[in-house]
Amino acid sequence: MSSETRESLNFIEQIIVEDINNGKHSGTVHTRFPPEPNGYLHVGHCRAIVLNFDLGIKYGGKTNLRMDDTNPTTEKTDYVDNIKNDIQWLGYEWNGDVLYASDYFEQLYQYAVDLIKKGLAYVDDSTSEEMAAMKGDTTTPGTNSPYRDRSVEENLDLFARMRAGEFEDGTHVLRAKIDMAAPNLLLRDPVLYRIKHEHHHRTGDEWPIYPMYDFAHGQSDSIEGITHSLCSLEFRHHRDLYDWIIEKLDIFPSRQIEFARMNVSYMITSKRKLLKLVEEGHITGWDDPRMPTIAGMRRRGFPAKAIVDFCRGIGLTKRDNVIEIERLEYHVRQELNKIADRAMAVLDPLKVVITNYPEGQTEMLTTINNPEDENSGSREIPFSREIYIERDDFKIEAPNRKYFRMAPGRNVRLKSAYILHCESYDTDPETGEVTTVYCTYYPDSRSGQDTSGVKAKGTLHFVSIEHAAEAEVRMYDRLFTDPVPTSHEDKDYLEFFNKESLKTITAYIEPSLSSVKPGSHFQFMRIGYFAADTNSTPEKPIFNQTVSLRDSYKP
Repeated sequence: MSSETRESLNFIEQIIVEDINNGKHSGTVHTRFPPEPNGYLHVGHCRAIVLNFDLGIKYGGKTNLRMDDTNPTTEKTDYVDNIKNDIQWLGYEWNGDVLYASDYFEQLYQYAVDLIKKGLAYVDDSTSEEMAAMKGDTTTPGTNSPYRDRSVEENLDLFARMRAGEFEDGTHVLRAKIDMAAPNLLLRDPVLYRIKHEHHHRTGDEWPIYPMYDFAHGQSDSIEGITHSLCSLEFRHHRDLYDWIIEKLDIFPSRQIEFARMNVSYMITSKRKLLKLVEEGHITGWDDPRMPTIAGMRRRGFPAKAIVDFCRGIGLTKRDNVIEIERLEYHVRQELNKIADRAMAVLDPLKVVITNYPEGQTEMLTTINNPEDENSGSREIPFSREIYIERDDFKIEAPNRKYFRMAPGRNVRLKSAYILHCESYDTDPETGEVTTVYCTYYPDSRSGQDTSGVKAKGTLHFVSIEHAAEAEVRMYDRLFTDPVPTSHEDKDYLEFFNKESLKTITAYIEPSLSSVKPGSHFQFMRIGYFAADTNSTPEKPIFNQTVSLRDSYKP
């Protein structure tokens, strides 16, 4: 491989290519994505999904989906189903059936027995507080447990009785016997198994003991023949234990490689913290469109391709950093600009009466669906004497020479319709607010058939009052007021929860929008991108704001 080609690869690909060239594992590449089914997947998981599955595809390998279901207290079948749905929605398919760490409970138990027989594991009766005190710290070596020198026979007997359910939670654990003075504190006789009399979502009440993550992770990789086990940086210090257990058991040598997790500004990537938002009612659920979960982003209208492109574009590093949310929104706009049909909706309505348009007359006008997609076709929109425009599109006095919207004495075009001339307006006598605007239209100025010779520099969107449907429109702001709400040691992240992150308004939409399918994407012209909510119906259309029209991020 040339140096130029090698430099174009990220550091994980360089390792993979080197392994392939050296014939390691017969040149095969087998990755896995191992989520814990204790919540919905979030934006941070997207990086791991894209990385693992893309590598499997690029190097002709396989990628397993394995649920790390070793903690029955927090795991649910509902979470499993949503994880599978999210991965498929992003466009990926895993190798074979969905796998589970619980598939290997018997094998993992036998691995633990093997360690006991080799004198490398023992049952400890100490309390968690006593074990913490024995552990020491970075400058002080730990002290051995008084149970560390139990005989192999006694440890085997106690471990078997733990499995049989004879003991209560917290009374015994199985620990590895490594080195209580190890520089890496995770090697100071770590716990491998704990007693937990909990109902498991797959194995029921069969197991009263469950392996710790560090004991299940590497061995599950090994059982599946995972060649490159990709983890985020917080597992770097766990790698020493990962390797120690594989070495002592003399099993398939999976290799753990760490990369920086993806953090996005104004989002959090802790399922525990996200669960708190759900349980305390700060948001409506895991799929609330403000949430950084894949389900939330999907409901808000983020296209799967935009999320994947974002993950691919940020690169891969060995240092944690925070990616601007504007970069993600840039990819969302890029994709929606291509796929979202244009539509007209008025969010803050101001009534306009076209005084010289015949009363009771309705005209159907043709407008293109998406100028960026030549195959998008067109649709008809109704036009009548009374219409709504956005209140911000009218000014009693034009503020400057560059103002091309509606004002008395000025011409302005309506999208795919006619040119209007603003004549006058009514105001509320108490507030002074404009209530109605009166205009005339140029009958020969119909869009596409304009022979009037009249000029209008500005173009406004509108809806016919007679034909418009009411819709609930949800406008969103950042979920948090701080770009990194979890970075403050002296403050709880909920102190930065943005109570103004959701604003619900009643808008008026063109009639074609009232019957669209949930999940459909649209650009509300001159306003932003929106998606029909999962609960949207023809009787009650609901739209979620996805992103605004303008980018603040420049690639």
